[in-house]
Amino acid sequence: MPPVQVAVVTGGSSGIGAALGQALTKRGWRCVLVARSQARLERTAREIGAEAEVCDVGDRGQVEKLAGRVAKRHPAVHLLVNNAGTAGRRGFLELGPEHIEELVRVHYLGSLWCTLAFLPLLDAGAPAHIVNVASIAGTVAYGASGPYAAAKHAQLAFSRSIGVELAPRRIRVLSVNPGPVETPGFPQERLLRRRLGGRLVLSPEQVAERIVGAVESGAPEVFARRAYRLAGVAQALAPATLARFARRR
Repeated sequence: MPPVQVAVVTGGSSGIGAALGQALTKRGWRCVLVARSQARLERTAREIGAEAEVCDVGDRGQVEKLAGRVAKRHPAVHLLVNNAGTAGRRGFLELGPEHIEELVRVHYLGSLWCTLAFLPLLDAGAPAHIVNVASIAGTVAYGASGPYAAAKHAQLAFSRSIGVELAPRRIRVLSVNPGPVETPGFPQERLLRRRLGGRLVLSPEQVAERIVGAVESGAPEVFARRAYRLAGVAQALAPATLARFARRR
């Protein structure tokens, strides 16, 4: 019998992380779900049949201790999913400094600290995968959520760059860019009220299946809907036009 593959999923108490944990468990993976909310995390882990670890991924010390605890139970990790996130649907002038710091700390530094801390276990599990759940906000920026987009741009750039560095170690790095997803942390009521909103908003389960598919296929970068890739292309090719459109909106 082949050894059980181990996956560490941050932001695992609800939304995309919980759906991914369930999808992986059904495929025979042993999942370690990570989140800050202990009660909700433990409830989700029980329902899925996963392990639960409380940790603030933006705190490097906590992440190092987390990796140490996981290493005592599992000699290798085969998949790390940096999915933890926090909402930031306000512009630069509307968000306070603490909230802006939190966005960078969780999205960008959280991915960095987890990758660094779990690298020895991923080396032991190679061939292994790292999945960074970024966003289409990491490919296009507009005034309504500038700090959030900036944090996601940083996370996506980090993901793309370490893919080159870790390839010789047989660790593949994948970036997944969802669009609007209906989750407890990122509710989409406003968009769902619009006529075409139902076609744009995805469920956590749909995104989880895209992530699993990306891991199985080895695709380096995946958009939850292929059409979302056009937004980043449009801003790269015609930034002034897109800025004028955003100002009118």
